[in-house]
Amino acid sequence: MFIGELAHTVGLPTRTVRFYERAGLLPEPARAANGYRTYNDETVTRLQFIRTSQAAGLTLAEIRSIIDIRDAGQPPCTHVEQLLAAKLADVRERRQQLAAMEAELEALIDRSRRLDPDQCNDGDICQILHPGSER
Repeated sequence: MFIGELAHTVGLPTRTVRFYERAGLLPEPARAANGYRTYNDETVTRLQFIRTSQAAGLTLAEIRSIIDIRDAGQPPCTHVEQLLAAKLADVRERRQQLAAMEAELEALIDRSRRLDPDQCNDGDICQILHPGSER
């Protein structure tokens, strides 16, 4: 199949397929007599793998590392599990950071409702965000 059909099959723009080729995520495609790239079902499978991996939060560099292991003839499952575990740890940490930020924002909004805007002076810039001040 040509690049347009491949792109349509996997739901990607052709420029994305070319980008993945340049990034080393896809093997160099065969060429038809007219010079057009030709692809097979293995490329469809690889593109679907890339999309699934990205949906799991993996970067293109991480995806390339998985593909490199597979292309070297080794099963990448242990490597994938480690990458996913690291992503999960990052998500959990980010969730904690977001929860702390949420609490801070709620406190600032609560504070803003108790303050009188007429009592804000030029030195405060904004009394809501003035550190350590409860007027």
